[in-house]
Amino acid sequence: MISANDIRELRTASRDYETTQDLKQRLAELRSDRTDFYLTSKDFDAILKWKLRGQYGRQSERRLSNTDEIIRVVTRLAFSIEHEDKDYEVELRIKILCSLRGVEVPVASALLTLVFPDKYAVVDFRGWRQIFSEDRNTFTVPQYRKYLAQIRELAQDLGWLVQETDLAIWEYDFRMHG
Repeated sequence: MISANDIRELRTASRDYETTQDLKQRLAELRSDRTDFYLTSKDFDAILKWKLRGQYGRQSERRLSNTDEIIRVVTRLAFSIEHEDKDYEVELRIKILCSLRGVEVPVASALLTLVFPDKYAVVDFRGWRQIFSEDRNTFTVPQYRKYLAQIRELAQDLGWLVQETDLAIWEYDFRMHG
Protein backbone atom coordinates (compact mmCIF):
# COMPACT_ATOMS: atom_id res chain seq x y z
CA MET A 1 0.00 0.00 0.00
CA ILE A 2 1.15 3.51 -0.79
CA SER A 3 2.33 5.64 2.12
CA ALA A 4 2.28 9.35 2.88
CA ASN A 5 6.05 9.45 2.28
CA ASP A 6 5.57 8.03 -1.23
CA ILE A 7 3.45 11.00 -2.31
CA ARG A 8 4.59 13.84 -0.04
CA GLU A 9 6.49 15.56 -2.89
CA LEU A 10 3.63 15.17 -5.38
CA ARG A 11 1.03 17.49 -3.83
CA THR A 12 1.15 19.96 -6.74
CA ALA A 13 3.00 17.79 -9.28
CA SER A 14 0.07 16.37 -11.25
CA ARG A 15 -0.24 17.51 -14.85
CA ASP A 16 -3.89 18.25 -13.99
CA TYR A 17 -3.10 20.29 -10.90
CA GLU A 18 -3.85 23.73 -12.39
CA THR A 19 -7.01 22.56 -14.16
CA THR A 20 -8.17 20.93 -10.96
CA GLN A 21 -7.50 24.08 -8.95
CA ASP A 22 -9.41 26.17 -11.49
CA LEU A 23 -12.41 23.84 -11.40
CA LYS A 24 -12.45 23.72 -7.60
CA GLN A 25 -12.24 27.52 -7.44
CA ARG A 26 -15.04 27.98 -9.97
CA LEU A 27 -17.28 25.53 -8.12
CA ALA A 28 -16.50 27.18 -4.76
CA GLU A 29 -17.57 30.53 -6.23
CA LEU A 30 -20.76 28.99 -7.61
CA ARG A 31 -21.48 27.41 -4.22
CA SER A 32 -21.39 30.83 -2.60
CA ASP A 33 -23.60 32.32 -5.34
CA ARG A 34 -26.25 29.58 -5.51
CA THR A 35 -28.33 29.27 -2.34
CA ASP A 36 -29.20 25.62 -2.90
CA PHE A 37 -26.08 24.56 -4.77
CA TYR A 38 -26.51 22.67 -8.03
CA LEU A 39 -24.65 22.10 -11.27
CA THR A 40 -25.83 23.26 -14.67
CA SER A 41 -25.23 21.14 -17.74
CA LYS A 42 -22.21 23.38 -18.52
CA ASP A 43 -20.73 22.79 -15.03
CA PHE A 44 -21.47 19.07 -15.30
CA ASP A 45 -19.80 18.87 -18.71
CA ALA A 46 -16.65 20.63 -17.47
CA ILE A 47 -16.30 18.04 -14.69
CA LEU A 48 -16.88 15.18 -17.13
CA LYS A 49 -14.14 16.49 -19.43
CA TRP A 50 -11.78 16.73 -16.46
CA LYS A 51 -12.58 13.24 -15.19
CA LEU A 52 -12.94 11.32 -18.44
CA ARG A 53 -10.19 12.98 -20.49
CA GLY A 54 -9.70 10.84 -23.59
CA GLN A 55 -12.79 8.78 -22.75
CA TYR A 56 -15.07 11.84 -22.73
CA GLY A 57 -16.88 10.66 -25.88
CA ARG A 58 -17.79 7.36 -24.23
CA GLN A 59 -21.48 7.31 -23.28
CA SER A 60 -21.91 10.85 -24.63
CA GLU A 61 -25.17 9.92 -26.35
CA ARG A 62 -26.55 8.50 -23.09
CA ARG A 63 -25.52 11.65 -21.25
CA LEU A 64 -27.47 13.81 -23.73
CA SER A 65 -30.66 12.57 -22.02
CA ASN A 66 -29.60 14.54 -18.95
CA THR A 67 -31.30 17.87 -19.55
CA ASP A 68 -30.13 20.99 -17.78
CA GLU A 69 -33.17 20.81 -15.49
CA ILE A 70 -32.54 17.16 -14.58
CA ILE A 71 -28.87 17.90 -13.84
CA ARG A 72 -29.89 20.84 -11.64
CA VAL A 73 -32.48 18.85 -9.69
CA VAL A 74 -30.33 15.74 -9.20
CA THR A 75 -27.17 17.61 -8.20
CA ARG A 76 -29.08 19.97 -5.88
CA LEU A 77 -30.50 16.96 -4.04
CA ALA A 78 -27.21 15.05 -3.91
CA PHE A 79 -25.21 18.03 -2.65
CA SER A 80 -27.78 19.05 -0.04
CA ILE A 81 -28.03 15.70 1.73
CA GLU A 82 -26.47 15.59 5.16
CA HIS A 83 -26.67 12.76 7.66
CA GLU A 84 -24.98 12.01 10.96
CA ASP A 85 -23.96 8.60 9.56
CA LYS A 86 -21.35 9.78 7.04
CA ASP A 87 -21.17 6.38 5.30
CA TYR A 88 -24.90 6.60 4.66
CA GLU A 89 -24.47 10.19 3.46
CA VAL A 90 -21.82 9.06 0.95
CA GLU A 91 -24.03 6.20 -0.20
CA LEU A 92 -27.02 8.47 -0.76
CA ARG A 93 -25.03 11.11 -2.60
CA ILE A 94 -23.33 8.59 -4.90
CA LYS A 95 -26.56 6.72 -5.68
CA ILE A 96 -28.44 9.94 -6.42
CA LEU A 97 -25.70 11.15 -8.77
CA CYS A 98 -25.64 7.73 -10.45
CA SER A 99 -29.28 8.27 -11.42
CA LEU A 100 -27.96 10.59 -14.14
CA ARG A 101 -27.42 8.70 -17.37
CA GLY A 102 -23.78 7.93 -18.07
CA VAL A 103 -22.77 8.44 -14.44
CA GLU A 104 -21.36 5.55 -12.46
CA VAL A 105 -19.46 5.54 -9.17
CA PRO A 106 -16.17 6.98 -10.57
CA VAL A 107 -17.89 9.96 -12.22
CA ALA A 108 -20.17 10.49 -9.21
CA SER A 109 -17.06 10.51 -7.01
CA ALA A 110 -15.48 13.13 -9.31
CA LEU A 111 -18.54 15.36 -8.98
CA LEU A 112 -18.40 15.10 -5.19
CA THR A 113 -14.63 15.58 -5.10
CA LEU A 114 -14.60 18.87 -6.96
CA VAL A 115 -17.56 20.25 -4.99
CA PHE A 116 -16.33 19.00 -1.59
CA PRO A 117 -12.52 18.62 -1.96
CA ASP A 118 -12.05 18.36 1.80
CA LYS A 119 -14.31 15.28 2.03
CA TYR A 120 -14.11 13.25 -1.17
CA ALA A 121 -11.72 11.57 -3.61
CA VAL A 122 -12.11 10.25 -7.14
CA VAL A 123 -12.07 6.49 -7.31
CA ASP A 124 -10.36 5.01 -10.35
CA PHE A 125 -8.09 2.14 -11.27
CA ARG A 126 -4.90 4.10 -10.50
CA GLY A 127 -5.81 5.04 -6.95
CA TRP A 128 -7.29 1.62 -6.24
CA ARG A 129 -4.13 -0.10 -7.49
CA GLN A 130 -1.95 2.01 -5.18
CA ILE A 131 -4.17 1.63 -2.11
CA PHE A 132 -5.14 -2.03 -2.42
CA SER A 133 -2.48 -3.47 -4.77
CA GLU A 134 -5.06 -4.91 -7.12
CA ASP A 135 -6.46 -4.02 -10.51
CA ARG A 136 -10.09 -2.95 -10.71
CA ASN A 137 -12.01 -0.93 -13.29
CA THR A 138 -15.54 -0.94 -11.87
CA PHE A 139 -16.55 0.14 -8.41
CA THR A 140 -19.52 -0.29 -6.10
CA VAL A 141 -20.60 2.14 -3.40
CA PRO A 142 -19.18 -0.09 -0.61
CA GLN A 143 -15.87 -0.27 -2.47
CA TYR A 144 -15.88 3.52 -2.83
CA ARG A 145 -16.47 3.95 0.91
CA LYS A 146 -13.58 1.56 1.62
CA TYR A 147 -11.32 3.50 -0.76
CA LEU A 148 -12.40 6.86 0.63
CA ALA A 149 -11.61 5.77 4.20
CA GLN A 150 -8.04 4.96 3.16
CA ILE A 151 -7.59 8.23 1.27
CA ARG A 152 -8.96 10.22 4.21
CA GLU A 153 -6.51 8.52 6.53
CA LEU A 154 -3.58 9.41 4.25
CA ALA A 155 -4.90 12.99 3.90
CA GLN A 156 -5.01 13.31 7.67
CA ASP A 157 -1.44 12.02 7.96
CA LEU A 158 -0.30 14.57 5.37
CA GLY A 159 -2.45 17.46 6.56
CA TRP A 160 -3.84 17.81 3.02
CA LEU A 161 -7.29 17.95 1.50
CA VAL A 162 -8.70 14.53 0.61
CA GLN A 163 -8.80 15.61 -3.05
CA GLU A 164 -5.14 16.70 -3.02
CA THR A 165 -4.11 13.35 -1.58
CA ASP A 166 -6.06 11.50 -4.25
CA LEU A 167 -4.53 13.57 -7.07
CA ALA A 168 -1.01 12.94 -5.71
CA ILE A 169 -1.72 9.19 -5.65
CA TRP A 170 -2.97 9.40 -9.25
CA GLU A 171 0.28 11.14 -10.25
CA TYR A 172 2.37 8.59 -8.36
CA ASP A 173 0.67 5.72 -10.20
CA PHE A 174 1.00 7.50 -13.54
CA ARG A 175 4.74 7.89 -13.00
CA MET A 176 5.03 4.23 -12.02
CA HIS A 177 2.87 2.74 -14.79
CA GLY A 178 2.38 5.43 -17.41
